[in-house]
Amino acid sequence: MRLLHRSSSWRALFADEVHLDPAAWPALLDPLRVALERLGPHPDLAAAHAWQGDLVAALERLDLPAGRISQLLSDHNDWLYRRAIELSLSEMRAQGWGAPPAAFCVLMLGSGARHESLLAPDQDNAMIIADYPDARHTEIDGYFQSLGERFTARLDAAGIPLCQGHVMARFPMWRKRLSEWGAQLEIWTAERRIKRVQQANILLDFCPVFGEPALAEGLIDRVAERLPAAHLFLDEMASLLDELPVALDRFGRLRGGVEDAPHARAINLKRQGLLPLVGAVRLLALRHGVRPPDTRTRLVALVMCEALTAERAEALTAALERLQGLILAEQRLALAEGRMPDGWVDASRLGEDQRLLLRHDLRQIRALQRRARKP
Repeated sequence: MRLLHRSSSWRALFADEVHLDPAAWPALLDPLRVALERLGPHPDLAAAHAWQGDLVAALERLDLPAGRISQLLSDHNDWLYRRAIELSLSEMRAQGWGAPPAAFCVLMLGSGARHESLLAPDQDNAMIIADYPDARHTEIDGYFQSLGERFTARLDAAGIPLCQGHVMARFPMWRKRLSEWGAQLEIWTAERRIKRVQQANILLDFCPVFGEPALAEGLIDRVAERLPAAHLFLDEMASLLDELPVALDRFGRLRGGVEDAPHARAINLKRQGLLPLVGAVRLLALRHGVRPPDTRTRLVALVMCEALTAERAEALTAALERLQGLILAEQRLALAEGRMPDGWVDASRLGEDQRLLLRHDLRQIRALQRRARKP
């Protein structure tokens, strides 16, 4: 397993500081050049978001693996977030709100923070505000409440829907001063309570998307200091892995047929594959003080601290890649048929080799869950 990775040049595709000239690209990049030309140089947020299906199609024609495509989709979502926040700040200045009254950082949460996004995610975000005196709370928090409401509304209008669980910076629960986030972590991790573990789980995959990254680093430090010693909290997190069983029956056969399945051969590979893998890796990472939020880097770090063997980490990385590929293929088909992309995969469309590999990958994830439950 390669434990050291160079940053991919593909990750500069949606970086604000990089100027791209697709006209100068070699012919081998024509699928992406054509897709970018179709989008145009100054798309609005809705057009840019709707274009993501074209982006995935172009990247697949260039033979990029599903994991890289997922990273680039996440990078594009980061760009959409930055643009929505910039537009909201400009609007507030024009309306007389002035500049932000304190340093702040908007966080992407969940799969976006792990740079493992697929098509059609909803919003999961939060905000850290630099500490300020209590006497200025109404003034300062009022500004950032308005900012949170504006940029999340813009993203919703563009096609990234509001989180039904209210995990967004427009709500006080997910918009706090840095010291308040530290206190919140202490409350969540102090004991073994299901609701608090579930809430903390939402926060514990995060990365900065806009603003002052030092605030995010401060929160990362607090997580790394607090979590490895929060044994009761981690034990409860381990027990919650049972709520995300993989899509196998007790004989190791593929199992779909949950209550909300669209048909008998449907398997929710997001809920019964990706999330069990991500959750088990997250738990191991927290136990061992691993800081990066993305699953691939966490697996590498767990090898470095001897929590996993290189062979197991490599197998799990391959499983993640294949699961993402199966879901992306199904999501592209949904778009082509005018359906909303989701996490369901039709097992009847899988070849025998794909079914065998899927069973192998799900067994690997099940074994990882057993490993992660052990203190």
